[in-house]
Amino acid sequence: MSERSLPLPDADHALRHAAERAFYRTAGAPLVGGNAVDLLIDGQAHFDAWLAAIRGARRRILLENYIFRDDAVGRAFLEALTERAAAGVEVRVLRDWLGCFGESSLRFWKPLVAAGGEVRTYNRPGLPGSGSWLSRDHRKSLVVDATIGFVSGVCISAKWLGRSERGVPPWRDTGVALRGPVLGELTRAFAAMWAATGTPLPEAGAAESIEAAGTIDVRLIATRPSTTGVYRLDQLVAALAQRSLWLADAYFVGVAPYVQALAAAARDGVDVRLLVPGSSDVGAVASLSRAGYRPLLEAGVRVFEWNGSMMHAKTAVADGRWARVGSSNLNIASWLGNCEIDVAIEDAGFAERMERQYEADLCDATEIVLTPRRRVRRTEPSTRHRPRGGRGSSSRATASAMRFVNTVGAAFSRHRVLGPAEAGVALVATFSLLAFAVLAIVRPHYVAWPLAGVALWMVAAMLMRHGRHWWRRATPGGRAAETADRDTPVR
Repeated sequence: MSERSLPLPDADHALRHAAERAFYRTAGAPLVGGNAVDLLIDGQAHFDAWLAAIRGARRRILLENYIFRDDAVGRAFLEALTERAAAGVEVRVLRDWLGCFGESSLRFWKPLVAAGGEVRTYNRPGLPGSGSWLSRDHRKSLVVDATIGFVSGVCISAKWLGRSERGVPPWRDTGVALRGPVLGELTRAFAAMWAATGTPLPEAGAAESIEAAGTIDVRLIATRPSTTGVYRLDQLVAALAQRSLWLADAYFVGVAPYVQALAAAARDGVDVRLLVPGSSDVGAVASLSRAGYRPLLEAGVRVFEWNGSMMHAKTAVADGRWARVGSSNLNIASWLGNCEIDVAIEDAGFAERMERQYEADLCDATEIVLTPRRRVRRTEPSTRHRPRGGRGSSSRATASAMRFVNTVGAAFSRHRVLGPAEAGVALVATFSLLAFAVLAIVRPHYVAWPLAGVALWMVAAMLMRHGRHWWRRATPGGRAAETADRDTPVR
């Protein structure tokens, strides 16, 4: 392992060492040297690389993803995994219950289980004490034979490939292929999640010796609920960036401290940019995202909306030296509630590739601007490809002329005036609170009974957690699981 590289090229030795220790303490993850990192762009490149690695597996496949969909892509993975399991390869799959709800069931995995593979589900409902019911396993990772690994924002679903017959282009997403000693960290991260859902992996705590495959330094940041490694790291990068900080995020909902950090960097002369979807598969998040544009724009942060079907990447690149790729979004759910996995890469060559890709992405994006007098006018470009299930603009006919002018202007200038998103979100919140208050007055039992149910559920959860701790101390298998979980570093 190496603890030497630092994304501050002009710092003196003392400052470099201090900043390096700050990165280590903030992320909760060591800097691992000797790796090779390849950039993967969009779903097709991911699926091709993942399936090739799976089909070439000889010993072990560890696959963890938020969504497995029962479609052509999902069935291709099921077939490849089943064939390897039947050939004697150890195959372990970890899925999230909510992510797979309505996408695939456990019945989908019967061929793999029959062939000797094992499939587990994270945080199923009806299991109080297994963790926060809001917590999700949002990770997307794959490790094969300790020879190649992947970390990404891509789920296993044909949605990422678009719908060419309907003119819907592929989703925009980013991931990495990893080789080298960092695969040991990736395997341990999977083993910790596996142990959280049942019997731990055999020899999960043993560090496998993996030879160097390159010269790139990487941190693997594997977060669990109520840990804030990525959030602290994002704050630190915003504070240390000297020249540029370019961000892409699928579901940006900036909390005040992070918005303030980005605004402070922009006011200090840093070129801060944020690329988000123009049309999201989760419309409510898109509205919340737009509601946070104004303080960023007023501080000098440049905000861009992707013009394609869906921009799902979660990336950052700073000062042409440091980059982050993974599953974490810039919102409170990823920072505090979910299990996420990201890689922070400290290498000028890789950062340059990230910057080139970012500049290419901006060629298919529209910049959001304030009017010269900073008045807010409602505009909603109608020429973007929207994901299935997305909602169009609901503006009335009296605003159609203004929308048309701004849409045409955006098509030629790649700029769009910020609309009144803040007012819309505030109005929805106001009426929601009013409805809740009226309900509590008119039908108090409609409020009291659900609250009582939540309280009873919390009591059951605490009793279940106490019983699980007692079982871990009382049984040999339970003690082994507790030891494995305790020996896994918190990231």
